[in-house]
Amino acid sequence: MTLSEDMLHEEAAFLREEVGRLRRRLSLLTPGLEVFLKRRGFTIYKREPTEDLLIPDQQFLDEYYEMLHKYSFRLFLRDVIKHQDLFTLEQVTRYAAPRVTRGYLDKLCAINMLNRRAGGYSLKKRPIKSFGVTLEWYVAEVFKREFGSEAVWGVKFKRPKVGGDYDVLARFETMLLYCEVKSSPPKQIYDSELAAFLDRVEDLGPEIAVFFMDTELRMKDKIVPLFEAELARRRDPSPPVTRMVREVFHINNRIFIMNAKESIVQNIERAVGWYFRKAASGP
Repeated sequence: MTLSEDMLHEEAAFLREEVGRLRRRLSLLTPGLEVFLKRRGFTIYKREPTEDLLIPDQQFLDEYYEMLHKYSFRLFLRDVIKHQDLFTLEQVTRYAAPRVTRGYLDKLCAINMLNRRAGGYSLKKRPIKSFGVTLEWYVAEVFKREFGSEAVWGVKFKRPKVGGDYDVLARFETMLLYCEVKSSPPKQIYDSELAAFLDRVEDLGPEIAVFFMDTELRMKDKIVPLFEAELARRRDPSPPVTRMVREVFHINNRIFIMNAKESIVQNIERAVGWYFRKAASGP
């Protein structure tokens, strides 16, 4: 006797709900993220700045979050920010068909993020300097919503030697994850930024570290060679940068390099799953 397809879907939905419930219960029984940080000698000084955060009112957040899963929508938002004072449909139609872009414009108007004006549209919240802060917020939401993790973004610590922002920090049960979030294309990334990321990884000591770029361009062309050069500068012999799958790479099964090809959620899931499997199997 075999289960029907509907019954299998119902069973899978029930199991997902149970896993989520158990994760939430476990989160209540384990120390919070700030305790994890304090044990490492880190105390949050500033977090989650809202000045350049481009999100709608609370009642529209779920819908907006789902839209941000689409790479074309994130590229569209970059163009909206670039032309935020006044723009036309044609000025924000570089990365999607006009029909799709018009749908994005209509949706942002409906959730009260855009003004319709004579000659085009404008952002209601201005000025917005860049998409970077909103991307950090979104990635933190991915950890919260898809993985049941406690997460914070835009974090600053007062550290004597290693400074800078920790874009996203997340707690996976008894482990700490640090994610660097880049909204710039690879051509605008320099070796100093990779060096700063590795410095923060060494200082913080997270179990998992992720260098994420919101691009679908190949990581092997520039970013992976930059990491290889920086690792070689730091130690001899240097650890290899190894491809896991497609555009996801790892260094010693702990530091992961990835882009947005296919899905941000899927790539993070691959990295975290890889770490857990390797940790479970031992050295």
